[in-house]
Amino acid sequence: MTRIKAIQRQRQRRRFRVRNKLKRCSTRPRLSVFRSHKHISAQLIDDSAAGGQGRTLVAASTLEREIRAEVGYGGNCRAAAVVGRVIAQRALAAGVRKAVFDRREYKYHGRIAALADAARDAGLDLGPKAPRDEPQDSPAKKKPAAGQKGPSTKAAKPKSPQKSPPASDKPKDTPQSPQSKPAESEG
Repeated sequence: MTRIKAIQRQRQRRRFRVRNKLKRCSTRPRLSVFRSHKHISAQLIDDSAAGGQGRTLVAASTLEREIRAEVGYGGNCRAAAVVGRVIAQRALAAGVRKAVFDRREYKYHGRIAALADAARDAGLDLGPKAPRDEPQDSPAKKKPAAGQKGPSTKAAKPKSPQKSPPASDKPKDTPQSPQSKPAESEG
């Protein structure tokens, strides 16, 4: 199996894992997102429809003429925010107030996060925004000030007694080459 096929299978497993978790745990319609390099699209899908196949309630994409006229290029965060706002407006007009966010195999970052945030801001309830994992300041994990040493994470080794050279008052004479000796005058 080539590396590309392995990555594709990994993405497919991630997509199925996210979608199946949403289908199991929620009775709300899901807001599914597709992202390509140049465009982004979103659909609100009702999985509780007859047959279990899902029925698309509303959709929005940067391929639509009015959205494309507003954003120009569809592969950036600004375009994703416009699509999120439009899908939320259309969902509210269709009578859908709550949904779950299906990010598929994409990380909740960049364009995907911009679309979800814009849909939330426009009035669609996607649930609480996932908290970011930010390190909190704790005394043990605080960085030391400049010039100070912080607590070491490694276990300290017991110091073995080392032999130190005897201290003498007069400095040691270093051997010098004949060229570096100063010339002595006779007299």
